[in-house]
Amino acid sequence: MDRAMKLKITYLLLLAVSFLSLPLAGQKKTLNIPDIPGYITLKCDFHIHTVFSDGRVWPTIRVYEAYRDGLDAIAITDHIEYQPHKDYLQGDLNTSWEIAKKAASDMNILLIHGAEITRKMPPGHINALFIQDAEELKDPDFMKDIEAAVKQGAFIQYNHPGWKSQEPDGIPKLYPLHKELIAKGWLHGIEYFNHFEYYPEVLDMCMEYNLAVMGNCDAHDAISDTYNGMAIIKSRPVTLVFAKERSIESIREALFAGRTAVWYEDQIAGFSEYTAPLFYNSIETGKPFKSDEKNIWFEITNKSDIPFQLINGPDGAPKQLTIPAAASVVVKAQKRYADEPLGYEVKNIITGNGKILKAEIRVPKE
Repeated sequence: MDRAMKLKITYLLLLAVSFLSLPLAGQKKTLNIPDIPGYITLKCDFHIHTVFSDGRVWPTIRVYEAYRDGLDAIAITDHIEYQPHKDYLQGDLNTSWEIAKKAASDMNILLIHGAEITRKMPPGHINALFIQDAEELKDPDFMKDIEAAVKQGAFIQYNHPGWKSQEPDGIPKLYPLHKELIAKGWLHGIEYFNHFEYYPEVLDMCMEYNLAVMGNCDAHDAISDTYNGMAIIKSRPVTLVFAKERSIESIREALFAGRTAVWYEDQIAGFSEYTAPLFYNSIETGKPFKSDEKNIWFEITNKSDIPFQLINGPDGAPKQLTIPAAASVVVKAQKRYADEPLGYEVKNIITGNGKILKAEIRVPKE
């Protein structure tokens, strides 16, 4: 077989694989996460790699994956300093974003221009989101790179701060360099969740320094290969952004304002300012459908895709309640709870290091 025929067969095989990767009509997953008062809830992933750095996926595939997974927005954040395939690919540091733009427009995915600035600790790995030109972020001086990104209007995110390759004890830390960035207004968010890991200390860091809580997949392989039935985490983590509208500029405004939470598996992590209304807008308590001299019976319906685990219930009511996603449960409680709230803690809504959301269930009047 001559070289031309081999090249033709290779091209046809690559084309076939590309078509197999395209989402078919009706494949988009619907993620039922409620809006909160004054804002809509957008599902986003702000840390993804392609073949233009150390990923193993073409940029358009990242868009199709996001569509399939029901996301609203993604950022492709290829490494500035690490491009192992550059001898085989044409283009500059903006090329992966340029390639993905049309697919994102066609699939109604908001594509955010980003890049990852990759240095040893400290500072570690830093994402710059909403940039204009990644080629301006190649200075060997780290602070000059961050300054250039900030001048472009970038949101700066500290990536996987407890990753053992950069923190052997697995404990995230803010070094003097990070605190200098915060003092300058040049650090805006920290990853609480990355890939398969979460870092409880990050919630307190973000609370102390008024930073956004972030959660992203940091995918290098295909999402379907990374999050599957054999994985520790079976679905990709997302940053929930509480935005004024569904637009890139509104996402940017929300991130700078810190209106975020993280959804991973069956867990939510974020400040109670946002996670409490998320919980209350997810559940609906029905009027009592039965009563006797001592007790009432009523239903709680969960309208979201997040199952809720309620613990430490009051006397005269269930001590624990699990409200599955998109399902209802019957609750039997003492009759006095027709007039007073039932106090619980929501085990799978994390509001700080060692802290979970406190919530009240109120039964509507008959």
